[in-house]
Amino acid sequence: MNSAQLASALGDSLRDTRLIVVANREPYIHVRRTRPAKGVWNWLRGRRESVEVEWTRPASGLVTALDPVMRACGGTWIAHGSGNADRETADARGRLKVPPDKPAYTLRRIWLTPEEEQGYYYGLANSALWPLCHIAYARPVFDESDWQQYVRVNRRFADAVIEEVAGQRAVVFVQDYHFALLPRLVKEARPDVTVCQFWHIPWPNREAFRVCPWGEEILHGLLGNDLIGFHVQYHCNNFLDTVDRALESRVDYEHFAAWRGGRPTFVKPFPISIDPTLWTGPAKAGDRTAEVKNVRQALGLNGQRLIFGVDRLDYTKGIPDRLKAFGRLLERHPEWRGRVTMVQVGAPSREHLTRYQALMAEVESCVEAVNDKFKTDHWLPVIYRAEHHHPDALGQLYRAADVCVVSSLHDGMNLVAKEFIAARGDELGVLVLSEFTGAARELDMAVHVNPFAVDAFADALHAALLMPPADQRKRMRALRERVATHTVFDWAGALLQAACRMEAVR
Repeated sequence: MNSAQLASALGDSLRDTRLIVVANREPYIHVRRTRPAKGVWNWLRGRRESVEVEWTRPASGLVTALDPVMRACGGTWIAHGSGNADRETADARGRLKVPPDKPAYTLRRIWLTPEEEQGYYYGLANSALWPLCHIAYARPVFDESDWQQYVRVNRRFADAVIEEVAGQRAVVFVQDYHFALLPRLVKEARPDVTVCQFWHIPWPNREAFRVCPWGEEILHGLLGNDLIGFHVQYHCNNFLDTVDRALESRVDYEHFAAWRGGRPTFVKPFPISIDPTLWTGPAKAGDRTAEVKNVRQALGLNGQRLIFGVDRLDYTKGIPDRLKAFGRLLERHPEWRGRVTMVQVGAPSREHLTRYQALMAEVESCVEAVNDKFKTDHWLPVIYRAEHHHPDALGQLYRAADVCVVSSLHDGMNLVAKEFIAARGDELGVLVLSEFTGAARELDMAVHVNPFAVDAFADALHAALLMPPADQRKRMRALRERVATHTVFDWAGALLQAACRMEAVR
């Protein structure tokens, strides 16, 4: 399904019904940038710098997935306004039309105080719920003041939803773990509105969830939804098992629903994906060859094979494990020394948090360890870039790579794996994929690895580098077929059509 087909499929279902998306991350950010002043007039007046307002799209898998859906369907996206020029580009209520260059839907920005952002986002959401839901051996931090800010921000967003709905019919589509309380708040004010939520990260088993001091409140809030979606069935099972143990409710395993307060919440798997057309690259073989040559020259490669990884700098992504496996490859297979280079891009993330600061230091230490041990005058084993890359640049790196590595220790889905596949129109390249990602359940023709098993991981990299082109093509064709036929529009269509069916019977 593409964007036009999605708009057509939802056209009748959403007729006379507002679509409202709620997410922490906004799809477009406005920022002020200082640049050298241009023009004779500025020079005569002694101005050496000028301040310009620019818009950008954040590096976010959620934005990448949902923005095409909103452009296809229209509606309103409610989010935290985080850019330093966001206020001056929105109206008095925080509203503006986006995308800025081709308006298709409304963005409504919510302004948070520094205390609210610290407690709700960096505190409860990312220091408590994020590690609680990921099996990455980072201890969650539960702080009462963070919880109070989380409650406060959820209520502020719920109030904005209710205001945007006004007196109309609506489907409210809530995103992720930042808004576990919001569905119940909306439902109590507007029981006639259909509320659905997609939980983009894993759901832990019931014993792990028990440590959360506010577990009952979170579950009660989530059961305000009419429909909750997870990436895979296993997370649905964990959620219902948790509800069954923790709350006074009736869990219906036959229909996968939980009844609380006389109404059901259905729990279903909806594997998220991408828009593969955004990653196609040059159509002509000659242009693809030239692109790959330019990328390799820019990286300073001289005939070396290229292993590529790109991740947000997060402890769930297994970047240190990947670097250690690459080092072990060079130990166990010295024939690769000087013949293969790993390029790792790590986009900085949540730099306010101590755990993420420690991760950045650990990654840099791992890079230095491999390079110090194996580098020569003419070869650097690991090239590391701790920066955000534009999607066009990432697409070029995907197409230039011989191997793409996704080594998450635990991941709800992981869209990098699907982006790499979509970018490989030449049907070459090997995807090495952690078995602990949701994507591994769909992409069975990838080379699956356990990122905790460093020797087996190194052997998998060795096998990927040696894989014959015919085997690469066989695997990549199957992977590309899966990504092409299960797009972000199929994901959104399935979830929203399910929600619309509930709305239609009210």
